Amino acid sequence: MTALGLTSQLLDIVLALLLAPLLTGWINQCRAWLQNRSAPGLLQPFWMLHKLLNKDSVLAEHASPLFRAAPYVVFGCMVLATAIIPTVSTNLPLAPAADAIALVGLFALARVFIALAAMDIGTAFGSLGARREMLVGFLAEPALLIVLFTTALIAGSTSLTSIVHTLAASSLVISPSLVFAGVAFTMVSLAENARVPVDNPATHLELTMIHEALILEYSGRHLALLEWAASLKLFAYSGIGLALFFPWGVGSDGSPASLLMALPILVAKLAVGGALMALLEMVSAKMRIFRVPEFLGTAFMIAVLAMLVHMLLGA
Repeated sequence: MTALGLTSQLLDIVLALLLAPLLTGWINQCRAWLQNRSAPGLLQPFWMLHKLLNKDSVLAEHASPLFRAAPYVVFGCMVLATAIIPTVSTNLPLAPAADAIALVGLFALARVFIALAAMDIGTAFGSLGARREMLVGFLAEPALLIVLFTTALIAGSTSLTSIVHTLAASSLVISPSLVFAGVAFTMVSLAENARVPVDNPATHLELTMIHEALILEYSGRHLALLEWAASLKLFAYSGIGLALFFPWGVGSDGSPASLLMALPILVAKLAVGGALMALLEMVSAKMRIFRVPEFLGTAFMIAVLAMLVHMLLGA
C-alpha cells in the first residue's frame, strides 16, 4: 500500500462521510424550491445528526443485542461500500479486495440487519417495514447485479476501478446497452433509497412508509447512525451511477493534482444528479406498495435487455 494509495483511500472515505449529508440536504432544498416552499438549510442534516448524537438512546425493555448492534453494522457496511467506489480516484487499496458483487453483498448485509432489528422489538410497524424492505431488496438486487454485469462485460472485469478505467478511456458515444442499464439503475436507485415513487421520505404514513418504519423504534445516537447510513447509501448509489455512466474526471494515479481536479468535478456531478433526482420526484406520484413489484420487475427486464443488446450487438 503506497502513500498515495492510502491518501486516496482516506480521502474517499472522508469525502463520503462529509458529502453524504450535504447531498441529502441539497436534494431536500431542491424539492422545496420546486414546490415553492421555504427550503431548509443545506447543513440541516448535520444539525440533525449533531442533535441526535447528543441525546440519550431509549431502548425497549426486551431489546436484544442485535437491536443495539444493528446501527453500527449498517453504518459500517455503508462506509465500506463507499470506500470501494471510485469517486475521486481509482487508486484505492481496498478496491482489489472487493468488486461489484461484494458491493451488492454489503448492501444486502445491511438490509438483513436492519430488517432483523426492526422485527426484534415485536411492534407492528417494525415487522411491516421489515417485510416491505425485504420485498424491495428481493426485487432490486437482481436488477442491480444485471446492470453491474452489463458494464463488467464491457470492461472485462467486475472491479469498479477497472470499469471506470475502461469506460473513461472509451470514446464519447451513446451506447444503447448503457442507456438501458442507466434507466434500470435509476429505477433501482429510487427504490433502494426509499425515494418517490416507491417511498416518500417526508412522510410517516403507515400505509406507505418503508424506511421510516424500520427505524421508528430507534433514538439518540442509534438513530443518528442509521440516518447517516441512509445518506451514505444514497451517496454510494450516486457514486456507482457516476462511476458506471459518467466516469470522466476521476483521477487515475492518486496524485495530489489529480485529486484536486477530481474533487470539484465530483461536487458538480453530485449537484446536478441531486437536482435531477428532486425533479424526478416532483413529477412522479407515490405508487401503491402493491405496484412496487411491477416497477422493479420492469427495471429488471430493462437491465436484462441492456445485457442482451451488448451481447448480441456489441453496442
